[in-house]
Amino acid sequence: MYDIENRDEIPSTSKLARFGFNGIICSVGGFLLIVLQIVSRFRVIGLVLSAVVCIIGLVAYFSKDSTDRKPGIVITAAGVLALLSKIPAAAPAASTILTIGAFGLIALGILNGLKFFAGLRKRS
Repeated sequence: MYDIENRDEIPSTSKLARFGFNGIICSVGGFLLIVLQIVSRFRVIGLVLSAVVCIIGLVAYFSKDSTDRKPGIVITAAGVLALLSKIPAAAPAASTILTIGAFGLIALGILNGLKFFAGLRKRS
């Protein structure tokens, strides 16, 4: 979907902008998941921050704009996982899922960044 189809083809400006935007957003999202996981280890601050993340995700999900629904689900899931990490029985699984999600987002961000710079190099 986001691949540059033809190696000799010069990518469009909109495709380059999408690669760059997705690269930045995915990387920042991954680092924020790591921060959420670290902060959620503290009792009160972690509980409050996890609840705030859940509320933000639910607000985005129930927004009138349909493009906000998928990010809303992801943000709500991150908040729920951070809340679940407060329960001793669920903490290992929730922490593992948050870690995998964080590193997956960072890897996706790096991949989109590389595609952005490869396309930018073709345009010059």
